[in-house]
Amino acid sequence: MEYHHLGRSGLVVSALAYGNWITHGGQVEEETAVACVHRALDLGFTTFDTADVYAQGRAEEVLGHALEGQRRESLEILTKVYWPTGPGPNDRGLARKHIMESIDASLRRLRTDYVDLYQAHRYDAETPLEETLRAFDDLVRRGKVLYVGVSEWRADQIESALQIADDMGFDRIVSNQPEYSLLWRVIESEVLPLCEREGIGQIVWSPLAQGVLTGKYQPGEAPPPGSRATSSEGRAFIADLLSDEVLGPVQEFAALARAAGHSPAAVALAWVLSNPNVSAAIVGATRPEQLDENVKALDIELEPELVRAVEQVLGPVVKRDPALTRSPATRP
Repeated sequence: MEYHHLGRSGLVVSALAYGNWITHGGQVEEETAVACVHRALDLGFTTFDTADVYAQGRAEEVLGHALEGQRRESLEILTKVYWPTGPGPNDRGLARKHIMESIDASLRRLRTDYVDLYQAHRYDAETPLEETLRAFDDLVRRGKVLYVGVSEWRADQIESALQIADDMGFDRIVSNQPEYSLLWRVIESEVLPLCEREGIGQIVWSPLAQGVLTGKYQPGEAPPPGSRATSSEGRAFIADLLSDEVLGPVQEFAALARAAGHSPAAVALAWVLSNPNVSAAIVGATRPEQLDENVKALDIELEPELVRAVEQVLGPVVKRDPALTRSPATRP
């Protein structure tokens, strides 16, 4: 395993972070989920990412159970707040009330006294940004949160938060958690330049494009049994990637990776991690052996010729426009 500083902060994270969106509390049984977490630990993963909304809190519970007994100081536990966690009007968003209640619920489910990184899961246009940042800062002062970050915020939103933090003496955002892969490069035009300048590290999700970049989905064929596309939880999140217009070029990419002696997944992960602003890439697993395949990416030094060939093949289907966004139903 490799370990990187999270942006310019002092926090060190594993280059591959274990994430349990969709899988824990949903796609896989708890026994399998625990086995995956333990395999991740064996492979040197120290960073574990979840959110209060995943499986209505069940994902945090499973992760807390799986990590029980581990030396807390050797782990980085990340969670998020924003999406609805109950039926009430204050059970959502980034208002002080929801943040304060949500962190206590998350800590209880995760069986820990603090989280290493607490992330605003989306931007809340209905709550003053000053209120959100003060609530986060208060959690840092109380020791319930060590660092704060955001997920899927636009560059201008991040910039505003940094300015308010500087003006009011709050702890600054140290991380952003965006989608980023060979098929989704939206952050490159505005978010990455700002974050590089301000020392904000990226903890990217879906570096394998929901598993599409493994090459296991074939054009014109039904998804393989047991894959994310066959589960009720995962089907909606991957449907827009299963067109022949996407899968055809992905098969060409997979052939290039294999010809170079690597698996498609390892090349896709190595490409993401080669970006110097990426501190960690989040991977999930439904079987422990999938993690063994993922860590192979850390041994790959991509040849410039391979990178050029891969980007040329996938270029026509890559999403780059920062105005593009998917519906809430298709984003974690």
